[in-house]
Amino acid sequence: MGAVRRALADVRAELARAELASIPVSRIKDVTDGRLRIGTLERSGYATVGQVLDATPYRLQLLPGIGAQTAGQVHAAARQIATAVEQAVGVRLDIEHQDRHSTELVIALHRLVDVGPELPRALEVARTLGTRLDRLLREARPARSRLRMLFMGGERRGQAHAALASLAELLEDARETRLLLAQTTADLLRPAVPGIEAWSDFELRSAEYYGLLAEVAGEPVVADRGALPDDLLAKVDAQELDDTHRRVSLRGYQSFGARFALAQRRVILGDEMGLGKSVEAIAVLAHLKARGATHFLVVCPTSVLVNWVREIESRSTLAVHPLHGAGRDAARQEWARRGGVAVTTLDSLHRLPVTEVGLLVVDEAHYVKNPQTKRAKAVAGWCRHTERVLFLTGTPMENRVEEFRTLVSYLQPDLAARLRGGDVVAGAHAFRKAVAPAYLRRNQQDVLTELPGRVEVDEWVEFSGDDLAAYRQAVAEGNFMAMRRAAYAAHDTSAKLKRLLELVADARANGLKVIVFSYFRDVLDVVRTALNGRAHGPISGSLTAARRQEEVDAFTRAKGHAVLLSQVQAGGVGLNLQAASVVIMCEPQVKPSMEAQAVARAHRMGQVRTVQVHRLLSVDAVDQRMLDILGTKAELFDAYARRSDLAESTADAVDISEQSLARQIVEEEQRRLALTGRPEQPDPQP
Repeated sequence: MGAVRRALADVRAELARAELASIPVSRIKDVTDGRLRIGTLERSGYATVGQVLDATPYRLQLLPGIGAQTAGQVHAAARQIATAVEQAVGVRLDIEHQDRHSTELVIALHRLVDVGPELPRALEVARTLGTRLDRLLREARPARSRLRMLFMGGERRGQAHAALASLAELLEDARETRLLLAQTTADLLRPAVPGIEAWSDFELRSAEYYGLLAEVAGEPVVADRGALPDDLLAKVDAQELDDTHRRVSLRGYQSFGARFALAQRRVILGDEMGLGKSVEAIAVLAHLKARGATHFLVVCPTSVLVNWVREIESRSTLAVHPLHGAGRDAARQEWARRGGVAVTTLDSLHRLPVTEVGLLVVDEAHYVKNPQTKRAKAVAGWCRHTERVLFLTGTPMENRVEEFRTLVSYLQPDLAARLRGGDVVAGAHAFRKAVAPAYLRRNQQDVLTELPGRVEVDEWVEFSGDDLAAYRQAVAEGNFMAMRRAAYAAHDTSAKLKRLLELVADARANGLKVIVFSYFRDVLDVVRTALNGRAHGPISGSLTAARRQEEVDAFTRAKGHAVLLSQVQAGGVGLNLQAASVVIMCEPQVKPSMEAQAVARAHRMGQVRTVQVHRLLSVDAVDQRMLDILGTKAELFDAYARRSDLAESTADAVDISEQSLARQIVEEEQRRLALTGRPEQPDPQP
């Protein structure tokens, strides 16, 4: 932590110097309430506070009309401004501007990030162990001398014997603690990595770096708290958050959101999409598990069930049981017996008997805004019998008071009865104040001070029955390209297409522009049809450069939400698409460089929002096989080719060949599915 703080101080000082170079010298007069006259400074060529700081008080007093006392006061006022700027300046690690100080900070952060989520627990264990050992060793010290023990009073002698016994028990039971501390210490003592390796890792895991940086630097405590009244803020601040069963560090606003849910028990977390609502929910689950709760239930759309299972498994120690598919009955019995988190769908919740759970989480809660639907009635029934309930929705509610009142009625009926349309007419601030006991929403620009950044989400979906049939046929034929787009073969039941439409709907609700990339023109045609033609493009290889730019310009000029369709190989080169902040990849690409270049069209200088990259991936099929094989190659590309001026010409040096990848995946899938056939060579064009 010390190295990070020192490097951070250097970065802040550098950023502050740049800021001070633009602050007019007249601000010195403001700081001193007009007591200092700065006319002489301005006439002598001192235009900014930075120039005053670069001069010494002695040089200032050489100016006509400025004595030693005034010079000292002027310089002190400039230092006061500099201190305020250093404390307020936002730190954003820019991979395109890797100066010495920012590189030192990234290297220092890399050491801690590389240790992983066990570091906070190791630090807490070490502190607790150290405190306990100090006390026991102090109490056991007399036992080192038999003579001293002989002349000691009975009570003190008994205390020393008890301390010895406690020490022996502590050492006997400390095997896991020793392993944790030994591994953490070994990780921390590893030599620092070169700057290029640290930057490469930062690019892959920037969220973890910024999370740790926020923990060290501290984050704003106003914008991340919504419009909560002071008494409620105090209640949330006093709420503890146990991280024993959590495997992920939280940003300040995420910790606040989790503690808000715990303090208020039955709430809606309405953070803007991309801020990590699922992580906040998992933090609540982990806390309640540490405090003795055993059974939990997550209810979500079918399209994100796999995501929830993976998130819970990777970000906590809780057992997770998907109550979906052929094994749902066995999974339900296992959940009832062992406890943990059951994950089921909104449409199948009505088949699950209501039981006692420590927390009910309902994701995409706006799907139950109509109380007459079967799914809404099932959710309402569970809410009536559950003490703690957490609704998650990224859809803003300020202008949908009737829908919002319905959701609140499931959680806090008395509050719902008090809500009136006038709260909305009075403005968003008044509305949020009225619903503060049950609703917390933060926006990206309020809490992610390092904007623009990039949030990458792997959207894992399971094949529908028709998807699987098309996939098995493609595998039997050895048709690699057909395998890659089998998830879109049955338009009406496509699981990937359903999730894509949900993501577009979320973006529309938040006024965000979307780019949909696919390697295949026919997949884009399917998406366009599903969107009822409400999309720009598609940009494809058949369009001239001028026509492509016209499509991009029309997309950019569109007010608010819009969707642009593009083949990844056509939209990935030569176009600036920073009007978009949501990127959807319909399938993984054979060449990681192709996807990276496509995403870079939106995630580039001029982007004012965090770019959300959603990759639609099929579970236990061609997509998963591709990622497994390409993982190492993608890391090589990230480390070297992306930051090379020759990236486009050298990308093939680190990308695996399409032919070998296709052959390997087809053969593996044929063996797994017990199908036979001859692998076809991939088509040069889709």
